[in-house]
Amino acid sequence: MNTSSIPLLELFKLGGVIMWPLLFFSVAVVAISIDRIIFLLYHNLRIDDLAEKVSGYVEKRDYESAAEYLSALTKRHMGARILLKLVQQLQQHSKLGNDFSEYRAERACETEAMNCINSLENGFNFLTALGSISPLTGFLGTVTGMISAFRSIAHAAEINAQIVASGIYEALITTVFGLVISIVAMIFHSIFCHIVDKFAARAEGACSGLIAQLAALTTGTSE
Repeated sequence: MNTSSIPLLELFKLGGVIMWPLLFFSVAVVAISIDRIIFLLYHNLRIDDLAEKVSGYVEKRDYESAAEYLSALTKRHMGARILLKLVQQLQQHSKLGNDFSEYRAERACETEAMNCINSLENGFNFLTALGSISPLTGFLGTVTGMISAFRSIAHAAEINAQIVASGIYEALITTVFGLVISIVAMIFHSIFCHIVDKFAARAEGACSGLIAQLAALTTGTSE
């Protein structure tokens, strides 16, 4: 039988009751993927240019302008949120006149970075779970389909190759759908993770560079 000539709805019916949870999984994968794509497109993950701009303000010790610049960008720029926490630490140091603490600055950046990364990774665990559950559900449909096929064979008055092949063919449909859903889920999960990992690495590098610059400036001032 030529699979390409069978409508998708007919394949769905041939797959049996297991196709319903697979349909739900496929809709969930598509919905989560679209949601993450929109979220990632809306939020600018560039941080190197922000760090360069802030570095210029810091060099001039114009911390107020740096904070205003970053505050205006926090709605869509994840990097601005992280760097703003660092500048706020510096403002606090400047107002109180206490020693600049690299540890506190690093902790503030790490905390905000984790908040940003958690918001970026929202839904990733569901993609992983769906990527694992979908093929297992497909295999379950195949097993139940094979049981039904062999039961039909057992009750058949006359056994031929067409009866056996037809039953196995119908049983394997759920496996195909489950594997397709899993592949799509894992592809999107890998792409999203790669984007978030790149952002995390750039944020860490930008914060480390600014903290080193701040430490050098405050040390020079104290001397």
